[in-house]
Amino acid sequence: MSHVVFIPITQHLQIGVTMSDKMPLHYYVNMPGNTLPGTSFTTITEALASLPEFPASECEKKFPAPVSDLPPVIVHIGEGIYREKLVINRPNVTFEGAGTDKTILVYGDAAFDLMPDGDKRGTFRTASVRIDTHDFTAKHLTFQNDSGFGHTVGQALAVYVDGDRNAFYDCRFLGSQDTIFDAPLPLKEAQPGGFKGPGEFKPRTIGRHYYENCFIQGDVDFIFGSGIAWFEHCTIYSKLPGDRIPPESPEDEVIYGYVTAASTPMEEPYGYVFHECRLESDCPPHSIYLGRPWREWAKTVFLHCELGEHIHPAGWQDWKKPHGHFYYGEYASYGLGASPDTRADFSHQLTDAEAAEYTVKHVMKGWEPLLQSC
Repeated sequence: MSHVVFIPITQHLQIGVTMSDKMPLHYYVNMPGNTLPGTSFTTITEALASLPEFPASECEKKFPAPVSDLPPVIVHIGEGIYREKLVINRPNVTFEGAGTDKTILVYGDAAFDLMPDGDKRGTFRTASVRIDTHDFTAKHLTFQNDSGFGHTVGQALAVYVDGDRNAFYDCRFLGSQDTIFDAPLPLKEAQPGGFKGPGEFKPRTIGRHYYENCFIQGDVDFIFGSGIAWFEHCTIYSKLPGDRIPPESPEDEVIYGYVTAASTPMEEPYGYVFHECRLESDCPPHSIYLGRPWREWAKTVFLHCELGEHIHPAGWQDWKKPHGHFYYGEYASYGLGASPDTRADFSHQLTDAEAAEYTVKHVMKGWEPLLQSC
């Protein structure tokens, strides 16, 4: 893996318009009212295959991602359950659904599945939808992996989000273990073959990803990876992992899961930021940690978030990584799970001045995604 390097984003980017000024191309999936020739399809796969060809240079990972000269594409997706395994590699694509309970993109691959060669599928070949480009936007739909609980089928991604300036508005992400992989991968896998999949030998180019008014569900490490991600007004739901046996008595502590497992590169000052989010669960009290470091420089901060009783009083777990490298912080947490006095001693309660530095523009290095009321 010595040929793999992180490509960081410089600190002083001035990102302006990120979309082409050309007229958008509209495509329609399962929308009977559309009669325009060549634009109506019954599956998303067919719609993506019909997009005009574009130069391979448009797929190159450069950060900050260049503003594409391609016209924007808007794929309008009607009501339905779309059991398709999708890859989006063209920039400037928008998926617009009919509502999170009406337009559902789902597949069921899982890490313990056996491939034709007898090898296990592994985590990074399980994504129901893989976004491998920049300036992708999704609105009003659901991404789901319905393979099952992690302790029975292994990791199973609903989305693999790679590339730069990708945004999600009013979307649901449903899964169990590893629901959202916020790419890129860390520099090196912990075990040989652990990164088998589309990003294994690619440069680790950092991307910025934005989630607003989204519902994100999972159990173990269900938001993880090395990207820079901002979560605005999202509901983060830790679900009870299926048939796991509850503790025999209240004195027996059982941990059911972790919300985040960031692997922020050492040189990046920010990783995951949750702003005005709600953390909910059907798990027992004190059985979920806010995060643990997948790699030792992980960075995760919760600002003005409502924490349910399921959050463990310590808040954070170190996963046997060196204290002083990763950064875990909170500011003005409230709710039954807010407990600054009992938090792990390696975590931080931000001061007013420190919290003021966390703005979308600053964390996203100049990119200001459109703030929407969905």
